Amino acid sequence: MANLISDETIEYVGILAKLELSQEERETAKRDMGRMLDYIDKLNELDTSGVEPMSHVFSLNNVFREDVVTNGDQRSSILKNAPEQKEGAFKVPKTVE
Repeated sequence: MANLISDETIEYVGILAKLELSQEERETAKRDMGRMLDYIDKLNELDTSGVEPMSHVFSLNNVFREDVVTNGDQRSSILKNAPEQKEGAFKVPKTVE
């Protein structure tokens, strides 16, 4: 699989990563990417037929509670704090012309 990494691929990855690589760095990157692909090939040889797919090592449970209104409609008591009110809402000075 390591032979799939060409100089053009390394150049393209360098452009995407916005890196200017010297020839030595390109060769090192080419060798490293080849090793990564070889390792992935090795992992693909494993039998995972009895393993359930997972997105996380630990099982996750929904920790959210039901959204239940507990304090009800308190508009009138809230509007008592307003210096001015109009039609059941706070009245504020106009800020945009």
